[in-house]
Amino acid sequence: MPTTRETILTALADLLRTVPHVPVLRGEILPERVPSAGLLILRDGDPGEPGVTLSPLRYHYQHRAEIEAVVQGTERDMTFATLCARIGAALAVDRTLGGRCDWVEAEAPRPVDLPVEGAAALKAAVIPVILHYSTADPLA
Repeated sequence: MPTTRETILTALADLLRTVPHVPVLRGEILPERVPSAGLLILRDGDPGEPGVTLSPLRYHYQHRAEIEAVVQGTERDMTFATLCARIGAALAVDRTLGGRCDWVEAEAPRPVDLPVEGAAALKAAVIPVILHYSTADPLA
């Protein structure tokens, strides 16, 4: 049976897959080729230290997952801006991931240009996504 954390991360990956024409990987390494519309890689991130309530016992997390957004090509600035806007729009559609999470919010990316020998440069950024949720057990 999947844990609360895994259920939420799977739901986030599924929500990101609604971004048109952009493949979404989970925990994978960057492939050799980046599609023209870009690529997203979801990293599980860090659940952090939970807040705890005792009656009933609940662990309240602000889990920091990360989306690696990568684009390549001559129009990479525009493609990157479009990709970020599409991620934001997808998250705005379902801030609770179908009721699995209390709230989902993204932080601003810090893009960097990365040279690639013999190919067009990459533009990439980590987009932190904060997942607010509670569980009865830190391992559940």
